[in-house]
Amino acid sequence: MDSLAICGLGLVALLGLLLLRVPVGVALGVVSLVGIWQIVGIRSAWGILVAIPYDFVARWTLSSVPMFLLMGFICYQADLTRGLFRLARAWLSWMPGSLAVASVGAAAGFSAVTGSSIACAAAMGRIAVPEMIKAKYDKGLAAGTVAAAGTIGSMIPPSIILLLYGIFAELPISQLFIAGLLPGLLTALAYALMIVARVKITPSLAPQVEVKIDWNERIASIADTWPVILLIIGVFGGLFGGVFTPTEAGAMGAFFSFIIGFAKRTLNLEKIWHACMETLTSTAAIFVIAIGANLLTRFLALGGFTDFISTFVVENEIGPVTMIIGTMGVLFLLGCFLDPIGIMLLTLPIFLPVVGKMGIDLIWYGVLMTKLLEIGLITPPVGLNVFVIKGIVGDLMRTETIFKGIMWFLVSDIIVVGLMIAFPGITLWLPSFLQ
Repeated sequence: MDSLAICGLGLVALLGLLLLRVPVGVALGVVSLVGIWQIVGIRSAWGILVAIPYDFVARWTLSSVPMFLLMGFICYQADLTRGLFRLARAWLSWMPGSLAVASVGAAAGFSAVTGSSIACAAAMGRIAVPEMIKAKYDKGLAAGTVAAAGTIGSMIPPSIILLLYGIFAELPISQLFIAGLLPGLLTALAYALMIVARVKITPSLAPQVEVKIDWNERIASIADTWPVILLIIGVFGGLFGGVFTPTEAGAMGAFFSFIIGFAKRTLNLEKIWHACMETLTSTAAIFVIAIGANLLTRFLALGGFTDFISTFVVENEIGPVTMIIGTMGVLFLLGCFLDPIGIMLLTLPIFLPVVGKMGIDLIWYGVLMTKLLEIGLITPPVGLNVFVIKGIVGDLMRTETIFKGIMWFLVSDIIVVGLMIAFPGITLWLPSFLQ
């Protein structure tokens, strides 16, 4: 059996294992190891298995992953998200569907300290959903808003997905981070406009809450959140200004989140323990998947699969637009069943060499991929953010109700994707200032 046939069988076996719900990292590692064994022999396969995990994990840049995760989990445990929701609610109370719009605004703010969509959805879900239900908002709108708003955490820096993409694609992390800022804000704006339009058309979805908020309360809401705002400005101002490396920015962010938590007296040893354990668990899961993806990259390279795909694309004159549409279809499909990081690291070894040879801007492609992976977090049947919100609301509403509430947000996401493709400058304008 030739090497290409082994690669083909390996990919089929990989899909089979994923359908059987084998963890992504384990499936990637097992298939890659067996495939390398068949191509170059057992001794070389063991040698690669020994070398690749260490070579990957020993990269200094990767230490920013646990640092940014720790920053987010500390802010979450210190209950700093409540202040962001209060700020958004105070300044947006005049809008139709103000609580839902405030949830989107607060989620966008919290995204700047978490880097994780699931953590963002969980944090905002505990605060915003009960408030909206209490105000007699439509249950689907209330839960769907928070589930969708949580996905912004994958786009606005510090995005763990963009960080890993940059490491694999060997791109400047600071440029990738800032490239995701405008698409992330555009997503938040699209969600907010959609909520306002729906409530204007169907006022019963979100009854107007008669709450008089004066300027003193608005100013007080800013005072309550200024440490978080200062944290965001300090960390990312230093990163984009060239003062910090991504690793240093993550470490500084984690350190200052500790200081803010203690200063506000919302952080104790038990909460620090929970934040550290969540950081360790999340980091370990990400690294296992990433090591498996590295092994898959080596397996496909040894088998000549990536060269075969590149040659096939060139010989059949497949253009960039067709390639982008094809990758979008694959990502949409996988997003219905797998977690975003698993999808990205599963597909990058196949897509990245081809996209690079076609001359497609890799920063633009990485942000577009991240946006598509965001959408996968809320698509049935396995929308992770939907099940996070379901875990929060319990028996208050059915899972089907949350998925129904998501549908209009999916329409908004599709519009945003179309704008990102039609106008690449939305993604590439800010990075141009860092070159």
